[in-house]
Amino acid sequence: MSDQKVLIVDDDPSVCKVISRVASVNGLVPYTAESGEKALELLGIEDFALVVLDLRLTGIDGFEVVERLRGENKEIPIIILSANDVPHDMLYGLEIGADDYVTKPFDPIFLGAKIKALIRRDRHVRTAESLSSGDIKYYPGTMKLYIRGVEVPLSTKEHALLRLFLENKGRVFTKEQIYEKIWNETIVDENAIMVYVSRLRSKLETDPRNPDHIITIWGVGYKFID
Repeated sequence: MSDQKVLIVDDDPSVCKVISRVASVNGLVPYTAESGEKALELLGIEDFALVVLDLRLTGIDGFEVVERLRGENKEIPIIILSANDVPHDMLYGLEIGADDYVTKPFDPIFLGAKIKALIRRDRHVRTAESLSSGDIKYYPGTMKLYIRGVEVPLSTKEHALLRLFLENKGRVFTKEQIYEKIWNETIVDENAIMVYVSRLRSKLETDPRNPDHIITIWGVGYKFID
């Protein structure tokens, strides 16, 4: 991960200092921004491997930063910072395109592990072979998904989840297995899984409420079928 850059966006200098130290310890080059405006400026001129983003910023807040990046089809991994007492912030952040979250106060070692895992997974997704299923054509090397010839943008977590399904058609994955493979953790956050499965269905399925591809196996998990 040497020389890879991480952008830390928070209006609290002490938080930026702690996360910068986490990035440096893990062989990454930290950049900081105290506002959404500054973050978007830096994202326009620098190539970052990942963004750690506080949601509650004055001016352009973290939600708008996520929306703008995803609206421009920029698939850079995003970890959002959310207060423990505002869980709906975290859920909404995931729904609009963030890849993972950490609640404040956070354990620096835990955050460092999330950063490394997400960057490693993103790099792996970008270099994988092409995959397909019927009208679904997915090219991990360029992070491009086409459905009936039309390009459909995905977040980094959506890329990883789609690849998992396409590489294992017909295999049933428990929620525990999905969370361990996609989030690299053993403590399952069922809300996060539901959010991402729902988002992926909305992009792949003709009728997301009656899916043809990502099938729920009640009481177990999910499987993907052609």
